[in-house]
Amino acid sequence: MSRSQDNLAVNDFTDRSGAPAARRIYGEALLAAARRDPRIVALTADLSGPTETDIFRDALPNRFYQAGIAEANMVGMAGGMARCGCIPFVHTFSVFATRRTYDQVAMQVAYPGLNVKLVGFIPGVDTLLGVSHQAIDDVALMRALPRMRVLEPAAGQAAAAVDEALAYDGPVYLRLARANGATPAASRPSSEQGLARLRAGRDGLLLASGLSIPIAEAAAAELARQGNDVSVVAVTSLKPLNPAIAAMAREVPTVITVENHSIIGGLGSAVAELLMENKVAVNFARVGVRDTFTHGGTTPYLMAEFGMDAPAVVREFLRVAGTA
Repeated sequence: MSRSQDNLAVNDFTDRSGAPAARRIYGEALLAAARRDPRIVALTADLSGPTETDIFRDALPNRFYQAGIAEANMVGMAGGMARCGCIPFVHTFSVFATRRTYDQVAMQVAYPGLNVKLVGFIPGVDTLLGVSHQAIDDVALMRALPRMRVLEPAAGQAAAAVDEALAYDGPVYLRLARANGATPAASRPSSEQGLARLRAGRDGLLLASGLSIPIAEAAAAELARQGNDVSVVAVTSLKPLNPAIAAMAREVPTVITVENHSIIGGLGSAVAELLMENKVAVNFARVGVRDTFTHGGTTPYLMAEFGMDAPAVVREFLRVAGTA
């Protein structure tokens, strides 16, 4: 069996205008890390192209493992390799890395606290392939597992996320969108302890992750045109969540979370928990998938259809702030 249709569908997103292809930042970073550390190995489930692991395969074939369409077995392999002293990076689509393999991840990786890095691509609505491939609950699943860390870098910052994953001697879920190579890392502030302030403002705070970061930036720009000075902070570590968010929230009257995930169990839930536990009283709302399954379509279309694009963020901010 092969995943030719999945590979084709992912490749259909590529720019065919003749413009240079985006750098494959994650694949390059993983190979560079593996050259420095011989313990690193790469596994994939017949998705070496879309997960950028073909770069690793071609350069270090003796440390690359093609598991085929058998994700649960692949996680078990990774657990065994970790017990033997390797640092396995396990690659597939986000929905298969989490929902399909949940029991194996829980019992063979998280419970023993093994040094395995789970790398999921095309999270949320970052795919044309419809509900079977849309990981809208993966953050919730991984956040619930003891010892598991959850990282979701901003576009262009996958290399920093690889380093952050390696700095933790334990299980990590790394959530990567296809757009990760589209924006040079130098164009964004580096993330400090899971946070990067992209814009300062006194009237509100937009907390965003992954693909939703540029959406939050666009919403803040529109709100500024309407006279609202709003901060934007990229949240790149969803677990652990930096407690500095509570201090940021105390400085503004309104806080909105923006995520490419269900509002249940994701960034919005994590921030709500933090604010309540720290007794922070603000106007608060979550923008994301609202307790529903989505369907096939382009990412911009689905973001608009399900109220997750910049105009939706603007509307939600104005509604919650009481200025609509």
